[in-house]
Amino acid sequence: METEGPGLLFTIAAFVGGFSILVFIHEWGHYAVARLFGVKVDTFSIGMGREVIGRTDKNGTRWKVSILPLGGYVKFFGDASAASNPGDIPEGMSAEDRAVCYHFKPLWQRALIVFAGPAINLIAAALVFASFFYSYGIGISEPVIETVVEDSAAFEAGLEPGDRILSINGEEIERFSDVGGIVRLYPGGNITMLVERNGRELSKVVTLGIAYMEDRFGNRYPYGRLGISSPAVERVELGPIGALAEGGRQTVEMTDTIFTTLGQMIMGLRSVRELGGPARIASMVGEAAHISAQNFIWLLALLSLNLGILNLLPIPVLDGGHLLYYGLEAVKGSPLSKKAQEAGFVAGFALMVIFMLLVTLNDLQSMAL
Repeated sequence: METEGPGLLFTIAAFVGGFSILVFIHEWGHYAVARLFGVKVDTFSIGMGREVIGRTDKNGTRWKVSILPLGGYVKFFGDASAASNPGDIPEGMSAEDRAVCYHFKPLWQRALIVFAGPAINLIAAALVFASFFYSYGIGISEPVIETVVEDSAAFEAGLEPGDRILSINGEEIERFSDVGGIVRLYPGGNITMLVERNGRELSKVVTLGIAYMEDRFGNRYPYGRLGISSPAVERVELGPIGALAEGGRQTVEMTDTIFTTLGQMIMGLRSVRELGGPARIASMVGEAAHISAQNFIWLLALLSLNLGILNLLPIPVLDGGHLLYYGLEAVKGSPLSKKAQEAGFVAGFALMVIFMLLVTLNDLQSMAL
C-alpha cells in the first residue's frame, strides 16, 4: 500500500532544521578551536543576511540566526568579511588586540582552525554511523560467490559459484558488501577481479552491466551490475569499540566513493545531471524525516559527510581554499598579498555561483519532467 508523502511545509521544515544542525556543527568546529587558541570571535551566524534574532555573550561574540537559512559563518576579529579574508588591519594595533586577532596567529593554528570545520562534520558522521552499528549491529557475509546470474557480466567473465573474491581493481575485499560498494561506481566499465578457486588465484577482467535507480522526479542514475549473489548474511552485535571502528570504516568508504564519483564527473564518465541542488536534497530530507527519525538522522550523517568533503575542496571561499593559501604561505615564507587573496576569493565565489546555478538547473529540469 502506497503511503502519502510529506507535505511541502513539512519538507521545508525538515530541510531547514536538518541543514541548520549541520551548519551549526561545522561552524562550531571553527569556533571551538579558535577559542582554544585565544582568537576573538565577533559573530557566529546560522543563516546568511539580515539578523532575525541574536544575543551577545560575555566574550563579545554575537550569536545570531539570520534570515536566509542556507549556510552560516563564524567571523573572527580582523576579518574583512564572513569569508575570513584579511581586513585592513591598522598599523598601530595594540599588543592586546594582536593577541586575539586571527590573522596574527601562527600558521599552524590558523590552519587547524580552518580544518576543524570540515573535520567535525566528518567526525559527526562517523559517530552517527557508529551509534547505529552499536544499536542495530551489522550484517556481514563472506566475499564468496553463492550464485551467478546467467548471461550477466559475471557469467560472461567466467566467474563461478564458490569463487572467493580477493580484490577488485587492487582494493582488498574483506566482506561481500565491499563488492557492491566498488561495482556500482563503474556502470558499463571494466574492473579487474582477483578470485581464489580451488586454492588457485585467478585474475578476471569483467565488463560490468548497467542498471538504473530512479528517484521520485523520474531521474535515472546508472550503477554497475555484476550479477552475483552472496552467502547468507550473519548479524553481528558490536560493542562500543567495534561500533566506532565500523563507523570510521563506513566514513572512509563513503569518502572514497564521493571522490571517485567527483573524479568520474570531471573526466566526463558521469553526467553532472546526477548532482542535486537544494530542491532535490530538501525532498530527500523531507522523505527521510517522514519515514522515521532513524532515516532522517542517517541521511543527515550522509549530508554532514558531504558537507565536510565539499568544504575541503581547494576552492577559495571554501575551507579548502584557505588551506591552499596557507600551504602556499608555508612554502613562500609569507602570506599571499591581500590583492592576490581577494582575486582568489572572487574567482572562487564565481565558481560556486556557477555550481549552484548548475545544480539548481538540474533540480528545475527534474521537476519539469
